[in-house]
Amino acid sequence: MSMLTNTLGRYFAGRFLISALGVFVSIFVLLVLVDYIEMVRRTSNLASASAIMVAETSLFRVPQLLEKLTPFCVLIGGMTCYLALSRRLELVVARAAGVSAWQFVSPALASALVLGIFATTVYNPVSAELRERSKRMEAELFGNVPGGGLQDATGFWISQTTREGQSIINAVRSEKQGQRLTGLTVFRFDSAARFQERIEAREATLEDGYWLLKSVRRYSIGVPPVNQDSLRILTTLTSAQVRNSFSTPETVSFWQLPSYIRSSENSGVASAGYRLQYHKLVAQPFLLVAMVMLAASVSLRFFRFGGVQKMVLSGVGAGFLLYVLSKVTEDLSKAELMHPIAAAWLPVCVGGLTGFLALLYQEDG
Repeated sequence: MSMLTNTLGRYFAGRFLISALGVFVSIFVLLVLVDYIEMVRRTSNLASASAIMVAETSLFRVPQLLEKLTPFCVLIGGMTCYLALSRRLELVVARAAGVSAWQFVSPALASALVLGIFATTVYNPVSAELRERSKRMEAELFGNVPGGGLQDATGFWISQTTREGQSIINAVRSEKQGQRLTGLTVFRFDSAARFQERIEAREATLEDGYWLLKSVRRYSIGVPPVNQDSLRILTTLTSAQVRNSFSTPETVSFWQLPSYIRSSENSGVASAGYRLQYHKLVAQPFLLVAMVMLAASVSLRFFRFGGVQKMVLSGVGAGFLLYVLSKVTEDLSKAELMHPIAAAWLPVCVGGLTGFLALLYQEDG
């Protein structure tokens, strides 16, 4: 435990944090620039789109995307840190002073654990909130442009049946976990499944027992189009059912996930996706620890022994395989073929054990 608190331990921890945060910031800036260029291209024909608003929209969209890349930032940061220490012979000096590999890896492991806790409890809620803000800004930018949103052409779909008949709702964008929709097209059928009308609206808000549509244009067979300021459409959908159709678990804050899981189960809606996301966030600190173990296992080789490039490529390959494994287990969990706990923790166990065994073989034979 003294290695975590003495001067050398703090030095190793600081070097790791600087490397990991440097990789994180570099990728963040790169993603913001790429997204900003794409947003500028999409808004080039919009007179109301200011450069500052477009930049803010891109800035708010990127944190959630970067959250998925956090384990790889830690992996690359860990390899960069230990390769730099080895190249400057600092690891050689530490070994000569009687410090084992396990001792100078432990500060990075503790730092990765702290980073993971911060990412789960602070960064995730902030990124979810910023994503919601970016959606509102996208609605302001593209609200008056048919099909101008950043979603694909199909958008979001949901079907509902009430005493008035069936309604099929399509929305270009979803905000507040489906509570507010923009760019709507509604197809209405009577109780005998005969087509009644098509409704286009700028936005809709889910109220208690009905959808409130604004800036409405109604198209009926044999009747000229009718414009209305607002229109109510009855619905029996609950908030949990709407969330299941118009939102993704990744857009829900870590602190809100338990209540979302309970409300989905009480409403009879599948909650596998929310459960998986919750357990993935709980396991995230330990996944970062596993990434440090992988990074250390391929980065502690002395430069004079050669073969460093192959070791680095093997580390990147191991990280990629771990990502593939996590995607496979995620898909199996969402299809309810694997328990969410097993799906979330299997990549952690595989990555951690692989790095531990590789490091154990290198250090202790």
